[in-house]
Parts: sequence; C-alpha cells; structure tokens
Amino acid sequence: MTNSQIGENLKKARLKVGLTQSGVAEKAGINVNHYARLERGEVTASLKTLKNLLKILKVKSKDVLPF
Repeated sequence: MTNSQIGENLKKARLKVGLTQSGVAEKAGINVNHYARLERGEVTASLKTLKNLLKILKVKSKDVLPF
C-alpha cells in the first residue's frame, strides 16, 4: 500500500465523521499543511501521529493500513 492509498483512506474516514482537514489537524496537534500532505500521500505519519489520527477519525488501523 502506498502513502497515497493511506492518504485516501484517511480522507474517506475524515469525511465520514464530518471533519475538516484543519479540524483533524487541530485535534491531533499537528499543522494543517502537514495533515493535508498526509492525505495527498506526500509524507508518512509517525506512529504517534497515526495513533492519534485513528482515534480522532474513529477508525481501526485495518481501515487505513494494509495490516
């Protein structure tokens, strides 16, 4: 699975819970530009950030990651 596929999954989860990119970024304590780059697959999230994002987006790792 590529970063872009993970990013697409993050975006789908974000839209499902009705949050904006800035809303997710604020709750996760990261810059909105960084979160936008995650959704576009330009960067990879740290494990700490990924854990926070999964909690905020109310999804399990299997919904975003290939394992």
